[in-house]
Amino acid sequence: MKLINESTILRRMKPRLIKNLVFKCLFMAATIFALLVLGILLYRVITQGIGYLDWQFMQGLPSRNPEQAGVKTALIGTVWLMAVVAPVTLFFGVGTAIYLEEYAKKGKFTTFIQVNISNLAGVPSIVFGLLGLTVFVRALSLGTSVIAAGLTMSLLVLPIIIVSSQEAIRAVPKELREASYGMGATKWQTILRVVMPAAIPGILTGGILALSRAIGETAPLVVLGLPLFLAFLPQSVFDMFTVLPMQIYNWTGRPQEEFHAVAAAGIIVLLTLLIIMNSVAVYIRNKFQKRY
Repeated sequence: MKLINESTILRRMKPRLIKNLVFKCLFMAATIFALLVLGILLYRVITQGIGYLDWQFMQGLPSRNPEQAGVKTALIGTVWLMAVVAPVTLFFGVGTAIYLEEYAKKGKFTTFIQVNISNLAGVPSIVFGLLGLTVFVRALSLGTSVIAAGLTMSLLVLPIIIVSSQEAIRAVPKELREASYGMGATKWQTILRVVMPAAIPGILTGGILALSRAIGETAPLVVLGLPLFLAFLPQSVFDMFTVLPMQIYNWTGRPQEEFHAVAAAGIIVLLTLLIIMNSVAVYIRNKFQKRY
């Protein structure tokens, strides 16, 4: 009777084991395919653009001659843009998350706000470009300046930071808050010294994703009317500027094959900048994860 039961169990488990093996192979094939496509893309970009990637390319200004074309104005413009986007989004995004999680009373109005924030995270980027064009470029007369583009891109990535910061704050154990209150700390002291340090790893993860999206977006900047060719550097946040995605977009639209190779070199610079940003944020995140 025992052998019959074991054989019956094995017979019933066999379809499940086969199904598990099929899905395992399917997911592994999907992973390998994604890595293969990424590897081919990186190989194509690196082999095509590495020949133009030198110090002259980094220091040179845009030119109609591909051998003299440089990425300096676009690179400096990208840094200027991030200098506006990062503090604005982190301040307002984290502040909004703290209010919604720690101070706002749970009710229909709060739920309505959170639903709309989540919906804004899925709005196409070109819609934010139109909003920035209407409000910052025309209504406030900021033109195609660093501050106008920075505020537009901040609106684009702000919902991502709010949602990720909320999740990070929500994940902090209640025991930490209760222990802080038990020691006589006020609510703000508990948030500042207990909740926020423990939530920083999750907040930085959302910040990494948000800033990575902001640095690679092109559609809102095209709508704002940023120049594709700019031969001078911005001196303040009210100056005209251009960024790496716009410069790459300009080069890829040229009919000469040499400009396509220059665009590949620009993509390498953009990827390197993203890796540096992400590495710094990951280092800070890991440092705080060891403490909490």
